[in-house]
Amino acid sequence: MTTRDQRRRQLARDKFARQQQRRVSAQRKARVRNSAIAVVVAVVVASLGGAWAAGAFDGSSKKDDAAAASPTPSAAATTSAAPKGPDPCEKAAAGKPGTKQWKTEPAMSIDKSADYTFDLQTTCGDISIALETAKAPHTVNSFKFLSDQGYFDHTKCHRLTTTGIYVLQCGDPTGQGSGGPGYTIPDENLTAFGKADATSGSVTYPAGTVAMANTGQAHTGGSQFFLVYKDSPLPPSYTPFGTISKAGMKVLDKIAADGESTGQGDGAPNATVVINKATVSKS
Repeated sequence: MTTRDQRRRQLARDKFARQQQRRVSAQRKARVRNSAIAVVVAVVVASLGGAWAAGAFDGSSKKDDAAAASPTPSAAATTSAAPKGPDPCEKAAAGKPGTKQWKTEPAMSIDKSADYTFDLQTTCGDISIALETAKAPHTVNSFKFLSDQGYFDHTKCHRLTTTGIYVLQCGDPTGQGSGGPGYTIPDENLTAFGKADATSGSVTYPAGTVAMANTGQAHTGGSQFFLVYKDSPLPPSYTPFGTISKAGMKVLDKIAADGESTGQGDGAPNATVVINKATVSKS
């Protein structure tokens, strides 16, 4: 018989999966919209001249870009703001997130037998993550590539969950939960925490785990990842690829203690968590 607590956790897991699916849907709609715009612009250019067309559509292109980036119903959207106290984090360093995209996963360039560390210099403190290179080589290689490109620099961690599952989600330059690098990577290391429970369909992602966010479908991870600050029951479909240091956990606990913006257990963190600089280096 399913208990009330089990039902609550299942609802939280289902909500997590739905929100990731909305992220991919938003990306798909944006690509279709931009393709349509490109066709219209091409027709106008052919008939009226390239220079005039470029100027005429400059404003409308910006409007469409803004629409594509606007948040879908997700943890990034808040229904009622909870009271906020003083921000426990510092002001972000000057700079803006990048917008560069890539069509394909980067070629493998890391040493699969070496140890790597993912260091996040955030406004709330430094978070060091030991990466599982041998068990998740595609993931580590992608994060090394993106970090070298400055992809994570100046990005905001956009989601904090405090009910059912306990994670801080980061890695989206748009800050809305719908962004990615333009390519996806394969799932890896999914048996790290054993087989799923027959009743709940979940395993426990231990506190200190760093794992890939995805749409709930196989092999749809991009750049978004989540940091687990308290043991969390989740389906074993999110690639675990790192472990947070003790000092990093103190920073994460500080962020979690400040709560999230909706007061309902799933929203933007009250603390302004910005990754000023991200690096991946050999340990």
